Amino acid sequence: QLRPVESGGGLVQPGDSLRLSCAAPGFSSNDWVIGWFRQAPGKEREPVACISVRNGETYTRDYAKGRFHISRDSATDTTFLNIRDLRPEDTAVYYCGALVANFAFMLCLGSRSGISWGQGTQVTVAP
Repeated sequence: QLRPVESGGGLVQPGDSLRLSCAAPGFSSNDWVIGWFRQAPGKEREPVACISVRNGETYTRDYAKGRFHISRDSATDTTFLNIRDLRPEDTAVYYCGALVANFAFMLCLGSRSGISWGQGTQVTVAP
């Protein structure tokens, strides 16, 4: 079963920037939406931002607007999440998910049923 593969996490200091990558070569057709989610210790997994493979349409949660930016390189089938001004509360495992959907918000806000998940990449923000 194909799954996205995340990379780019690590230990960073508050105020730093980071770019996470999601390699998803099996999810390159226009039917797919790719998204970033995160799960902090003791909390539920929450959506950050999602992007449509078909037209690059994006959806970003309100809390993430301004510091988180999702983008996609169609040549390499890689979806990125750029995060700036990292804060300790951004500490979480960041997951990439893929879903057949018509619009980006459907992955970010819809049911988690049918999502293909990666294994996650840990981001820790600490002095």
